[in-house]
Amino acid sequence: MSVTVTRWWWVRHAPVINPSGTLYGANDLIADVSDDASFQGLARRLPQDAHWVTSHLTRAKQTAAAIRAAGLAFGDPAVERDLGEQDFGDWHGRTYAEVAREVGAHHFWLAPARTRPPGGESFVDLMTRATAVIDRLTVAQRGRDIVCVAHGGTIRAAVAHALALDPEIALRIATANLAITRLDHVHDEGRTDVWRVGWINLAPK
Repeated sequence: MSVTVTRWWWVRHAPVINPSGTLYGANDLIADVSDDASFQGLARRLPQDAHWVTSHLTRAKQTAAAIRAAGLAFGDPAVERDLGEQDFGDWHGRTYAEVAREVGAHHFWLAPARTRPPGGESFVDLMTRATAVIDRLTVAQRGRDIVCVAHGGTIRAAVAHALALDPEIALRIATANLAITRLDHVHDEGRTDVWRVGWINLAPK
C-alpha cells in the first residue's frame, strides 16, 4: 500500500492593532509586524517549497509578507476567503463584556459554538466553510507541505476537524499569535484517510 502525508503548517497572524479592545472578528484591521525575532524564527522553522495560503484579511497577508521579508522565499500565497475569521455581525465593535451581558458568559469564547450573532455566523458556520477548503486543498496538494496564515477561529476549526471534536469542545483550544500548529493528513491507499496532530501553538523562537 502507498502512504502519502500532506503536512499543514498553520500560523496565526501577528497581533492586531486594536487599542479599543473591541471585537474585530471579520473586520479588516491591520497587524503589528514589528516582532522581527518571531518572524526570523518562523522563516527558519517553516518548510521550503511549500504551497502558501492566506485568508483574504490584511493581517494574514501582512504576516505572510513579514515571514518572506525575514528570509523564507516563496511565491505569492493563494487567497482563500473561506479561511477568514468568524463573522460576528452586529457584535463587531462591541466589548466582550457587552456581548457577555447579552448572550451570557462562556467559559472559553464569546458564545456557544452554535450561537449565531445577529447578521453574522456561528463557530459551527466557520467550521463548515473552513473544513471544505482544508479538504479540497489536502487533495489538490497531496504529499506537499501547505503553509496557511490564518486566524484563531480557523485554526481551532482545523484542529477540531483533524481530531473529530465536537465544536463546543473545540472552543477550548487556545491559539497564540505567530505560533505554529502542525496537522498531518495521512492518505493510505485502500484504507480510510486519517489525521494526526504534530503540535499546537509551537512558539517561533
